[in-house]
Amino acid sequence: MARRFHPQSTPRENLHIVLRSVPWKLLILLPVLVVVAIPTYLFGAHIGGNIVPTITKMFYTASGPQVAATPTPPPAFPMVLPQIGSLLYTVQEGDSCDSILTYQMRMAAASEVFSDVKPETIRALNDTLGQDCHKIQPGIVIPLSPQYPLVALGGTVQKIEALTPQQVLPTPLINVPNQPQYGPDCSGGCILTVRIASGAQVRLTVQTTLSIHPGAWIWTQAQMARKAVPGFATYPYADPKATLNGMSLQACDFQVDNTHDDTAPSCDQLMPNSIESDHGSWLFAVTGPGGLDHWHYALHVPSGTRVLLWLSRENGSLKFRPGNPVYHYNDVSHLYEKV
Repeated sequence: MARRFHPQSTPRENLHIVLRSVPWKLLILLPVLVVVAIPTYLFGAHIGGNIVPTITKMFYTASGPQVAATPTPPPAFPMVLPQIGSLLYTVQEGDSCDSILTYQMRMAAASEVFSDVKPETIRALNDTLGQDCHKIQPGIVIPLSPQYPLVALGGTVQKIEALTPQQVLPTPLINVPNQPQYGPDCSGGCILTVRIASGAQVRLTVQTTLSIHPGAWIWTQAQMARKAVPGFATYPYADPKATLNGMSLQACDFQVDNTHDDTAPSCDQLMPNSIESDHGSWLFAVTGPGGLDHWHYALHVPSGTRVLLWLSRENGSLKFRPGNPVYHYNDVSHLYEKV
């Protein structure tokens, strides 16, 4: 049988065969796909590279601590500090120590705080008044001090010390740059060193959910440190010889910059006190934009005046009402006098 001979195809013929086997529609579609797909891929990769970090940062920020509101410019410090002091009262016919404290100082619980059942409390009261309460006579002048006094303050935070160990947070899997640094968690309590005037500072115990950082301006009313009397843990008076500079206080009615903490302890929650039974509290302060003016009390005294006033308790809050007693400090007599 004769052998058949198949001539070898040339490369050009092979290409022609391949092109003939491919549908003509695909030949038209391929350039279109190339023109559309490559820009689409590049654009998607660019957008995806920006969107994923942006979404990650958004969720990280939403789950993190809330950034405090923009602070307002702090006011100038007062030129003087609030002053611990007393006022004078002339004993009238029929007066007793209990009635004097009840009606002159609005101390409804006087007979409970100072009781003959506890002689040490009567001795402490006699020392404060400079008279034997069982032998007071009409015409005798005695000094009266405000019980469990508060003080109104504003100032800048110098240092923050947490009372509870700071919680260790897990390191996030995705590194998000430029995250703000937050201060200690003060929801369990912190001690703030606060500058309240030029060359004067206090140590303030606070319990707040607000974010605090050094340099922040705070406003607060606080329970003043009382004189330590052995055997009389609820002694109600501050030491008249003490100075506010360096004093340790307990904060209430607390505010950071322009944000008030409505969840912080109220002043009647600080123990001991007689705010509930007295239906109010005494407050030491200095008038002016860096002091008492922040609370917008209607006082008609010059700025920079040291005052002692009575705050009425209403619905759990302390407020100044027209007609409440107001005294100003006399730098000569070192006593408080009625305004």
